Amino acid sequence: MTGLEHGLSIMSWLLAIPFVLLFAIYVLELVFGLFRSRNLDKTEPGTHDENPKTAILIPAHNEASIITRTIEALRDNVPAGTRILVVADNCSDDTAELARKTGAEVAERTDETCRGKGHALAFGRDILATDPPDCVIVLDADCTLSANSAAKLAFAATSKSVPVQATNLIHSESEAPPVVQISNFAMLVKNLVRQRGMTRLGGAALLTGTGMAFPWSIFATAPLAKSDLAEDLALGVAITQQGHAPIFLETAGVSSDAAAEEDTLVQRTRWEHGFLATARRQAIPLIASGIRKISKAEVFLGLHLLVPPLALLMAMGIGVLFVLAGAAYLGSTPLPFVLLLAIVVAAIIMTISAWLLEGRQVLSLGALMRIPIYILWKIPVYLKLLRGSETRWIRTRRSGEGVLSDAKDD
Repeated sequence: MTGLEHGLSIMSWLLAIPFVLLFAIYVLELVFGLFRSRNLDKTEPGTHDENPKTAILIPAHNEASIITRTIEALRDNVPAGTRILVVADNCSDDTAELARKTGAEVAERTDETCRGKGHALAFGRDILATDPPDCVIVLDADCTLSANSAAKLAFAATSKSVPVQATNLIHSESEAPPVVQISNFAMLVKNLVRQRGMTRLGGAALLTGTGMAFPWSIFATAPLAKSDLAEDLALGVAITQQGHAPIFLETAGVSSDAAAEEDTLVQRTRWEHGFLATARRQAIPLIASGIRKISKAEVFLGLHLLVPPLALLMAMGIGVLFVLAGAAYLGSTPLPFVLLLAIVVAAIIMTISAWLLEGRQVLSLGALMRIPIYILWKIPVYLKLLRGSETRWIRTRRSGEGVLSDAKDD
């Protein structure tokens, strides 16, 4: 082996090993998360007398088109006596008035400097503190809790004294555009299959921003008032580091309608830029802290954060494979290429398995075949990241809504 070939071999190993690790984490989570638990209902509320005192906190920004429907659906699906507090945050529409007409408690907040969901939650917490509940459930204004989920979440959070995350999925019609279907399937893989796998491995559950329940003792001191695009993810990391690792309650469910097709890219940009920014700051420190404390919750949460969104992971993995193939052609050892190819193929097989077992109602076969196009569609998201992470908190339009006049400012 010449000096050039030896150098190429070293370069190939250095390039391949990080990506082999990232794909291995993804595959491991799917292996442990593909199959549903046989005893899903171990954590169940008891009699009415045992139901904890619960408040549902709904941060809402210009949600006049849906707030009435959300609260009316919620009233039919929560234990008697549940307090519903809507924080109408920097609204320029009739959100507050419509919420009051449903009988919900409403607090209006106006602050042009400190904008975003985290500030709205902190504002609502200050109001709840005058008569603290046992449990606070955070619900986005466009979301619906499945039957009995509020009672399940509250019981689990108070009985175990940790935050609890429901299964958070997006509902889309079968005739939704392929881009929307694929985006929703990616969320299912992350919020259900990988969430299930990570928690089975001993990791902390990811807080996904809605359908999450907190014992008051934790919520009262949680770091909420931040302008972080991934405030839910950062909150979960902070609480895990405090020794209160969130748990995943699969039998409790929360769902929302898919975004309008033209806004799906905006929504994904915000989510993924927020995730990547948080992961960049927190992943390695979490793993180091977990090793030092011998905390599986922190270690596996940190490992999860290392793995970029699936489309980016696949795009980078395939790109590196081409580089390794070129290096092998020039004389490098082919082993790095073979190893990475094997784990990429395993990741593809496991993703297809996730579709077969969990995703066929979300993603049609025709849309599944368009995933390579979807990856290309996502390239602008990642090119934008190179120019700087998205920092605005943008309310995503719902299907059927017109252009929002304040979308550029929120």
